[in-house]
Amino acid sequence: MLASKLPNVGTTIFAVMSQLAAEHRAVNLGQGFPDFEGPGALHEALARHVREGKNQYAPMTGIAPLRAAIANKTQRLYGRVIDSDTEVTVTSGATEALFAAIHAVVRPGDEVIVLDPCYDSYEPAIELAGGRAVHVPLTPPQFGVDWQRVNDAISPRTRLIMINSPHNPSGATLSPEDLDALAALVRNTSILVLSDEVYEHIIFDGRAHCSVLRHAELAERSFAVSSFGKTYHITGWKVGYCIAPPALTIEFRKVHQYLTFCTFNAAQWALAEVLESDPQHYLDLPGFYQQKRDHFAAALAPSKFQLLPVAGAYFQLADYAAISDEDDQAFCRRLVTEHGVAAIPISAFYQSPPRQSIVRFCFAKTTATLDAAAERLCAI
Repeated sequence: MLASKLPNVGTTIFAVMSQLAAEHRAVNLGQGFPDFEGPGALHEALARHVREGKNQYAPMTGIAPLRAAIANKTQRLYGRVIDSDTEVTVTSGATEALFAAIHAVVRPGDEVIVLDPCYDSYEPAIELAGGRAVHVPLTPPQFGVDWQRVNDAISPRTRLIMINSPHNPSGATLSPEDLDALAALVRNTSILVLSDEVYEHIIFDGRAHCSVLRHAELAERSFAVSSFGKTYHITGWKVGYCIAPPALTIEFRKVHQYLTFCTFNAAQWALAEVLESDPQHYLDLPGFYQQKRDHFAAALAPSKFQLLPVAGAYFQLADYAAISDEDDQAFCRRLVTEHGVAAIPISAFYQSPPRQSIVRFCFAKTTATLDAAAERLCAI
């Protein structure tokens, strides 16, 4: 009998709920992908680059024009000058970048601090590297970081602290004070930081995204990971990137080159073109998604769900305590089978889920989809 390297891992909840939604023809607000298309200019650029022959392997680190465009954007938005040759690596999605960063620096016996609730790919990647995830809970309903609890979790084995802002699943965001607190914790240590910033452009109510790249001290010891899939509504293209100081990038690329080696060539050329020619797209993204957040909240106002605050990303947490005392897994299954709406149970993002009646809806959907879902949810 083969002993599993990940004995506690089954099929991801996102795949399970999407399959259940398809079987019951439910409105799928579970898995976090848009049901609308990205910019037409990007699609046209992809088709053109395919026709022009950009169909073979790309350079391992990513094509030079895309890495340069990423460096330019980073300087414009965060004021940090980076070397596109030695600090930027294009990856096959952000999940690959997270995996490669973890495996670049985590060794057997190392500990990695993660903040619960957290994305479900973090812990398996840590375990496969021989490390151990140390879970520190965020504080609902704002899902803020208790930095004293993080400090208490640090041990001589701590190798990495993982942060995620804007946060999946809660939509919480880190502040400049949070970054200062993190910098103080890791100062004079060998602890590194892995910052999951895939929703960097989806942030609301006039807030500025607090990237580790804005913070000079943290930037010198951090991997910053982002996603073109989230920014351009093209999650299926699986193109992301990692920015890290040269010494960390060297180690990152050692893993990346044997994990995927390179990323979809024609897509890189298309993204390089649009990233430079139309920066207004990502600058307009906060307003675009804030309108969807507010529309969905207004549509759910007559319902029995209590909505939690959303500062960023494209997810809405909702408390269903006034509807049912079921656990969130059972409630989500019944929500699909009896009411025709798919959501994600927040317990899927925890090592040890607290007793709470909260589910996650994705509002990266057309107005028609959101209205159809809201009509069903308000009827419960």
